Amino acid sequence: MDRTDDQLLEEARGGRREALEELLARHQPRIYRFGLKMCRDEEDAKDVLQDTLLAVARGIRDFRGQSSVSTWLYAIARSFCVKKRRRSKFAPEEEQRLGSEAEEEVVQVADPSRPADETLAGRQVERALEAAIGALQPIYREVLVLRDVEGLTAPEVAQVLGISVEAVKSRLHRARVAVRDAVAPLLGVPEPAPASPPGASPCPDVVALFSRHLEGEISSDLCAEMEKHLAACPRCTARCDSLRATLNLCARSPAPEVPPAVQHSVRQSLQKFLAERPGT
Repeated sequence: MDRTDDQLLEEARGGRREALEELLARHQPRIYRFGLKMCRDEEDAKDVLQDTLLAVARGIRDFRGQSSVSTWLYAIARSFCVKKRRRSKFAPEEEQRLGSEAEEEVVQVADPSRPADETLAGRQVERALEAAIGALQPIYREVLVLRDVEGLTAPEVAQVLGISVEAVKSRLHRARVAVRDAVAPLLGVPEPAPASPPGASPCPDVVALFSRHLEGEISSDLCAEMEKHLAACPRCTARCDSLRATLNLCARSPAPEVPPAVQHSVRQSLQKFLAERPGT
């Protein structure tokens, strides 16, 4: 049977080199994916992966398990991503509105002549989703990637980022709305024009409400009120459906295969470090 992270951690802290190598290899693809999404550059993602694994190897004996191993690794990887962003000569002086670049990207890749199911199955949606996530400001992108792509809980994301759970959720809702707005035209979920009968109240911000509902933030009374509104409003129902579809796409984002050259480079660096640290 496969050993758990905690079992491998205990063995690695006891000096068993094979356990350390197995633990790092297990998390390598997800750390690489996180680096790619945050840095948006393969070379930077490679550096983040290598620096993260070496930092873990150096600090393995001092790790006391106050968090999960994966949370610890993401926190380390995130710190290296931040350093990369600060040093990058391509980094914009000021990052602008949520989602604005993503919306432009969707216009470029959308092909309304293709059937909805073909579009959903193809690369268009994947490219649009990547563009939408990449267009987010880093403080929103990292929250969405950790929560909706990597699958961490909100408290775990808060631990990685060193902020409150409330701040995590606030940023998460804004990021989700921006990504949904950018990707929705390609999802094949018809969104009727808003109906405006005389005297009717405007629709609530149902996408943000639905995101809060997914995080358990709205009361049962507000939930019932939202369900009542959705039953009578096809447009808001479609907006919620497209958010659900967007989040499903995020969750299904596969961890990329770490290129063989990157694996080789990481392995060489790790072996060199371990050879210099007998008993590690």
